[in-house]
Amino acid sequence: MKQLRVLSLPYLVWMVIFIVVPIIMVAVFAFTTSDGNFTIDNISNVGQYANIFVHSIWLALIATAICLVLSYPVAFFLSRMEKHKQGTMLMIVMLPMWMNFLLRTYAWMTLLGNNGIINYLLGLIGLGPFKLINTSGAVVLGMVYNYLPFMILPLYSVMQKIDKSVIEAARDLGCNPVKVMFRVIVPLSLPGIVSGITMVFVPAISTFIISRMLGGGSNLLIGDLIEMQFLGNAYDPHLGAAIALVLMVIILAIMTVMNQFSPDDQVLI
Repeated sequence: MKQLRVLSLPYLVWMVIFIVVPIIMVAVFAFTTSDGNFTIDNISNVGQYANIFVHSIWLALIATAICLVLSYPVAFFLSRMEKHKQGTMLMIVMLPMWMNFLLRTYAWMTLLGNNGIINYLLGLIGLGPFKLINTSGAVVLGMVYNYLPFMILPLYSVMQKIDKSVIEAARDLGCNPVKVMFRVIVPLSLPGIVSGITMVFVPAISTFIISRMLGGGSNLLIGDLIEMQFLGNAYDPHLGAAIALVLMVIILAIMTVMNQFSPDDQVLI
């Protein structure tokens, strides 16, 4: 027992320094003024950005839903492949993650630009040009592209543990493919669904690079708002900390709700 405590000590120290201490600092900044006096004005002022919160949550939900719809069949067919083929397919899924995040997002700027490749190809068949960049759709597209692997991997991890004999038994008992999917596979893959939604929604709601590069100034998200308070012209770290604290509370509340749909043996927070 003592050996286990000793082995866990480095992680505990790391967690305290890089998780607990920063959260405490955010809370202190959120409830103090520049003079160090206690105040709740910073929290109160967050309310004026409610429309940005709603817009960010909405786009993150759309991106998460699209990722789930796209990832579920991919993860299922990947889990049913032969073992020696699964490794290759997993590498293909993870390949974009090996590239720099900024480069991947910048590539979409080239594709979606008014004079970009997509509009050029559409022009060859007499369509366009369309305004593809600096739109909410471009932001959602960037989220889906960058976070799709985070949905596929947990789904695949759960689905490959589903015994094929269970699916065969359901078919033998008269279930058609649709009933097999929704009465057998979906319930058994629920832990992967919950984990995938969490892993996509959390970074999507707090992103700022994607919205800045693909959304333009008309698609300000929570991440952009926080970044402006710390690094932008509207420098106000105390308000930025308050916004970050409210965002943390929202994410924790959503994850708590998600836990209600998760099996008892799986805890997300």
